[in-house]
Amino acid sequence: DPPGGLYQQHKFPEKICRRKYVFLKGIYIPGVENICYLKKIGYVELTIFPTVANLNRIKLNSKQCRIYRVRVNDLEAAFIYNDPTLEVCHHESKQRNLNYFSNAYAAAVSAVDPDAGNGELCIKVPSELWKHVDELKVLKVHINFSLDQPKGGLHFVVPNVEGSLAERGAHVFSCGYQNSTRFWFPCVDSYSELCTWKLEYTVDATMVAVSNGDLVETVYTHDMRKKTFHYMLAIPTAASNISLAIGPFEILVDPYMHEVTHFCLPQLLPLLKHTTSYLHEVFEFYEEILTCRYPYSCFKTVFVDEAYVEVAAYASMSIFSTNLLHSAMIIDETPLTRRRLAQALAQQFFGCFISRMSWSDEWVLKGISGYIYGLWMKKTFGVNEYRHWIKEELDKIVIYELKTGGVLLHPIFGGGKEKDNPASHLHFSIKHPHTLSWEYYTMFQCKAHLVMRLIENRISMEFMLQVFNKLLSLASTASSQKFQSHMWSQMLVSTYGFLKSISNVSGKDIQPLIKQWVDQSGVVKFYGSFAFNRKRNVLELEIKQDYTSPGTQKYVGPLKVTVQELDGSFNHTLQIEENSLKHDIPCHSKSRRNKKKKIPLMNGEEVDMDLSAMDADSPLLWIRIDPDMSVLRKVEFEQADFMWQYQLRYERDVVAQEESILALQKFPTPASRLALTDILEQEQCFYRVRIMACFCLAKIANFMVSTWTGPPAMKSLFTRMFCCKSCPNIVKTNNFMNFQSYFLQKTMPVAMALLRDVHNLCPKEVLTFILDLIKYNDNRKNKFSDNYYRAELIDALANSVTPAVSVNNEARTLDNLNPDVRLILEEITRFLNMEKLLPSYRHTITVSCLNAIRILQKNGHVPSDPAVFKSYAEYGHFVDIRIAALEAVVDYTKVDRSYDELQWLLNMVQSDPVPYVRHKILNMLTKNPPFTKNTESPLCNEALVDQLWKLMNSGTSHDWRLRCGAVDLYFTLFGLSRPSCLPLPELGLVLNLKEKKAVLNPTIIPEVGASRLINTPYISWFCFLALQFSNSQEEEEIDMDTVHDSQAFIYHHLNMLERPSTPGWLKWWQIILNNLPRTKLRKSLSWKEPIPFSVAGPAGRASNLLHHLSRELVPLPNCPYLGNWFHCQTALTVKKFLLIESILPLGAAESRFAPPLGWQLLKYLNNAIRKQTKYSTSHMFCFSYLLLSLLSLSVPAPTCLNSF
Repeated sequence: DPPGGLYQQHKFPEKICRRKYVFLKGIYIPGVENICYLKKIGYVELTIFPTVANLNRIKLNSKQCRIYRVRVNDLEAAFIYNDPTLEVCHHESKQRNLNYFSNAYAAAVSAVDPDAGNGELCIKVPSELWKHVDELKVLKVHINFSLDQPKGGLHFVVPNVEGSLAERGAHVFSCGYQNSTRFWFPCVDSYSELCTWKLEYTVDATMVAVSNGDLVETVYTHDMRKKTFHYMLAIPTAASNISLAIGPFEILVDPYMHEVTHFCLPQLLPLLKHTTSYLHEVFEFYEEILTCRYPYSCFKTVFVDEAYVEVAAYASMSIFSTNLLHSAMIIDETPLTRRRLAQALAQQFFGCFISRMSWSDEWVLKGISGYIYGLWMKKTFGVNEYRHWIKEELDKIVIYELKTGGVLLHPIFGGGKEKDNPASHLHFSIKHPHTLSWEYYTMFQCKAHLVMRLIENRISMEFMLQVFNKLLSLASTASSQKFQSHMWSQMLVSTYGFLKSISNVSGKDIQPLIKQWVDQSGVVKFYGSFAFNRKRNVLELEIKQDYTSPGTQKYVGPLKVTVQELDGSFNHTLQIEENSLKHDIPCHSKSRRNKKKKIPLMNGEEVDMDLSAMDADSPLLWIRIDPDMSVLRKVEFEQADFMWQYQLRYERDVVAQEESILALQKFPTPASRLALTDILEQEQCFYRVRIMACFCLAKIANFMVSTWTGPPAMKSLFTRMFCCKSCPNIVKTNNFMNFQSYFLQKTMPVAMALLRDVHNLCPKEVLTFILDLIKYNDNRKNKFSDNYYRAELIDALANSVTPAVSVNNEARTLDNLNPDVRLILEEITRFLNMEKLLPSYRHTITVSCLNAIRILQKNGHVPSDPAVFKSYAEYGHFVDIRIAALEAVVDYTKVDRSYDELQWLLNMVQSDPVPYVRHKILNMLTKNPPFTKNTESPLCNEALVDQLWKLMNSGTSHDWRLRCGAVDLYFTLFGLSRPSCLPLPELGLVLNLKEKKAVLNPTIIPEVGASRLINTPYISWFCFLALQFSNSQEEEEIDMDTVHDSQAFIYHHLNMLERPSTPGWLKWWQIILNNLPRTKLRKSLSWKEPIPFSVAGPAGRASNLLHHLSRELVPLPNCPYLGNWFHCQTALTVKKFLLIESILPLGAAESRFAPPLGWQLLKYLNNAIRKQTKYSTSHMFCFSYLLLSLLSLSVPAPTCLNSF
């Protein structure tokens, strides 16, 4: 009597699948050249509890799998398979419009969306079981399948070295973006469909299979060559949170928590011990703040090579990149890895244990997990690091929203109309996660946790944690229950349920906040300035908003302003209204600059200040707008330079200090130089602020180059802090025990290298100093590695390079190199050679050397040649090296406009074995494109358009992220409309038969999206006819009475299933012509003579025809002005037609392409006149009007056509 599953009334009965037993048997089949191909043979058993009668079809998700047999309650069942995402646009060889593709892709994804009751695999319940179903009895579905050389979902890593698979470290793991479990076994691939699991994996005896839940037993075969791992997951879990990793893993049981197990590849166990030694403290922190135990009985961390993402969280296990492993000698990687571990554990609570109700509720889970991860950061790394992170995340989301038009957390759609589309400014649909741009989804997660922090500011942290505890407690209680329809729903979170919990716990209404930041996209843009009224002793503050630019919105609500006066710091809450701009804030102190008194700060500290720089009549030291970052905003505030300098020196908030440093870049004065220098010398100052001050000081020094006195900026400070007193040119032996000093030591040379003299060259003294740092670097007595420090010194050498001065365009050789550049090149070569013998951690030295070589090429010191980068980018090098090399090739492609390199990159996107590298190439091309839609380039040609179109249309169906990356690149290069390098399309007006609208071809009109529509009454007649045909096709009953397992059966029925694209125009046009109703001519319409087609050329024929149409048309009795309307359009139409003819001779186009719709209309009308074809008057007018629309593009519809 197996337990049941979740019942949801809003789900379709076809997808109410409750308990799944999955048996997967992996068999390795070695192939040529030591490449290992996997054929996974297995079967799935699903126990289904029908909740409604008449359940005759079951729809499941399955991609790439070959289905051999389906049985329902041991009876053979018929099935068909259709995956419309394999090829998004069918039979549209000349369609290259991105808006068209996005709509078709969204339709294809929706057609197999399990949340809408759809799927790729449709199973018919045998008729013998219909009565069984009507009685709501249990169904058991058995599916036999195999997976041959999958391109996605499972990733195989087989190093090309000698030895057995185990000795080579060959392994496989599941991967993918969002719900991608369907790529490796049939399931209901939805986060809202929960069930319990029994998992079995048969593998080679040398391998270890790691999966979700508890390992019940391991059973060997009789010959001891294979073994089967049995896992049981008793907590209801969505199929999307099921994962698998198989390999010769070394196993480590956590010494602090025995229910936690870690897995890594051979010979990495020492690194694994150190990397995971901190994890138990993360467990303790989360369990303490949530007042709830970890929900699963075990937790497994698996570190794999060539990971899809750095961290992927699944139920009771997480898959990490093996590149996160590090030893105790590595400083820089330690905080990054700990942050990834904490992120993965936070998602175990919210994301795996508690899942989402629908895609529109994703923001709740990402927001909560990001929020509690932020609390862990505050506790572990301190308040300064936490506030810096919040400021960094806020800046990222502001920049992205202002660039793209906004990120919507809770999309709500209605009716499918464009006016109801909340993301019409984007080139992709946000209705489904699989259609999202990867960058958009990253910013989506960023905004979600920032909004969760705004909610905390509104209701307090105490209430916030109580809400989380309530959600976990209800889910924990539900997870221990056997199947009851009302119980397991507590393990799914929705926006409505989350807000209701907040209201019940806190008693506060946060609906305005939700409406502002969750239901709307965009950020707030503030401009601020002030004036001090001495007579009234009032601060007159003016705050303006820009809410008309893309990505912005109007803010109405409270806004906090902090004013630092001589008598202390005072907070003021302003109410931002619709029309309010100016606000009067009374000051608490008066000017008394001559009186000696310590100034109290916000944190209670009292300090002495030199007030000589401030205004004698004003008591104001500095002003801050929204210091707590309680609004998602960008603030541009104007205040005097001395106020920024005071704020930098004496404000203890790191966000305020960072804002001051950014502002002081605009004030290159000796006072700003002194303030920045003071910050660099303060050991109590947060190290990230000091790092920012280094780069700001370099910029100010370059502005002040003509008046700068003394040694180069930061040189004397670096010498005093890190060099020998007896010999200032020799750096001390490395000692990185003080981490803040370490980060400052490796940053200052990079900033110093940005200094320039009056000739815009790096000062010789600075270059010599950097070379001495490299020469005398000694790490023998240091307990930490110096690889990141040496990499920064190479970056400093690269920053010192300036453009070469060419004499008579002479070729650059080693003999005529600039002496300074020769020294730089020699050091880079030496470092690269040393890396071959003694590789650094993560090959950071090689990465910096490759970047430096590209900078030398761009500045003209060495020949620009991508060969060295292409060799480093080949498969087999470490991934960081490959990414750095690929970035150089992408830059070379843009600068040199190399079509060969662009093709090489696109070929790598299609063929590279590593999914992450393929994704990064598209991402780099999008951020640094070889050309854009608004520029002319020899790289823009029809072959490139076809290649990219094919890539995103059918070449990336195995990877959602990769397909969306291809869409992003296509948009960057060509925009939304048809690429300009393509010939003009055949059709000027396209009929959307589904929406009953005529759409102007976007290649002829300016790019405003493909949604610019012409609504005309006559269109409904054509659409009615076409829809009749379409509906008859959809309603055709598929014969599933007999079992068909062959490919022939599947292929035969593929064309019967609904496709996201429409048939070709010639097919529809033939249908319309063949089905026109024939009636007697209206007596009020007479044609006196046929229209001759003897005039040469299409323009002549069109002119002649339109002339006859307007001259011979007799007005109808009920609409006397119709003939006049038709006549008035003739002249304009002919003029526009002649203009088009001069651009592209349509006579030639007739022979090159299929007969355009316009010429079919011309010939039809001529035949109708010549042969007195008995069509109704309304049909004649409809065709005539359609012809005018095709030619003139802007014909207003006459009102009288409504009568037809």
